[in-house]
Amino acid sequence: MTPEETRELLERYFQSDHGDTSMMADDVVFTDMLTGQEWIGPDAVQGMLDYIYNQAFNATAEVKYICYGPGAASLEAEFVGTQQQEFAGIPNTGRKVRAPLCVTYRCADGKITHGYVYSLLAPKMMMDAMG
Repeated sequence: MTPEETRELLERYFQSDHGDTSMMADDVVFTDMLTGQEWIGPDAVQGMLDYIYNQAFNATAEVKYICYGPGAASLEAEFVGTQQQEFAGIPNTGRKVRAPLCVTYRCADGKITHGYVYSLLAPKMMMDAMG
């Protein structure tokens, strides 16, 4: 995919608020790079995103930068929200959370094939709870 095709695909995906799984390959894989946990398939990825952004938290990603290349992109953002449920063993505090977030995407044949999620959300929450 050209950088322009990659940009067009991911901009549609971001505008859908991650809700349109038609832009994901049938065997898409999102990997949490801190824990190694993987979500395979559009339904699993959508379930993970819904859990993080709408159930465990009421949250959004405040985008800082996005870089597009041929079949790849990198997003730098801040995860911003309020905890609503237990998350990563941390009881629900109802506190506001702000943590760094980076996601790199791989794309092929007009679909998202991989998402590599680099987030310090759980460690940041643990440090905030201790301090």
